[in-house]
Amino acid sequence: MKKVLLLLSISFFFYGAAAQNIKPVDEDNVYEPAEVLDSVYGITMYEKLNPQLGGDSSRNNQKGYALQGWAKDYYKSGNLLHKGFYEDGQLKMYKNYYDNGQMERFFKIIDFKRTSMDVFYDNGNIKAKTVFFDGDVMKSKDYYPNGQLEYEVEHAANLEYLLYRRAYAEDGTPQDIFELVKKKKKLYHQKLYHPNGQLQTEGSLVFNMYKFDYLREGSWKVYDDKGKLLRTDQYVHGEKL
Repeated sequence: MKKVLLLLSISFFFYGAAAQNIKPVDEDNVYEPAEVLDSVYGITMYEKLNPQLGGDSSRNNQKGYALQGWAKDYYKSGNLLHKGFYEDGQLKMYKNYYDNGQMERFFKIIDFKRTSMDVFYDNGNIKAKTVFFDGDVMKSKDYYPNGQLEYEVEHAANLEYLLYRRAYAEDGTPQDIFELVKKKKKLYHQKLYHPNGQLQTEGSLVFNMYKFDYLREGSWKVYDDKGKLLRTDQYVHGEKL
């Protein structure tokens, strides 16, 4: 299952995109769509210029100085590809566009710690919405092309533990629902589903801060794809009895 894009593909942004050249402003900042657009991850060649997400490259102007202020890049069609605000050669805010004029992504700074990025399909539908805290994913939602929510996750403000994690099939059927039910005890409840939408298994987990893991605890019920209870398993600290 893909996790947007913005959860599991960060390394692609920085290493795969780093091989692409971003020309100095005022040179010939014109590109073919095939040069900049990846069929899965979109337009990622600017991510290496984004220090908020770990990018450590900088962009110069035609004279070789670190770029300051607004800059634009274009497609060979004449349509806008990128508009970004640069400070010392690095991006602070930017918008990328498909060759058809639809916005591809929008990155902005929310406050001293938080930033956000919205990514879109080429038909204008939302693809992913992510809020970062010090460069790490704090909250994210991924969507199928039809607009159906695919995956959502949110961490506590300090990023130490999850508040929830939910995954859905393209028709909206739940696949995995993982939610915090007792904050003080860090107690969670999880439901996993068969492909037909019937409940497959459910039970409780406890967050272990020393192992930084969520361990099954107590009774876990297992069902067949018709909804019949098959058995009840018992767990202690993640170990099945």
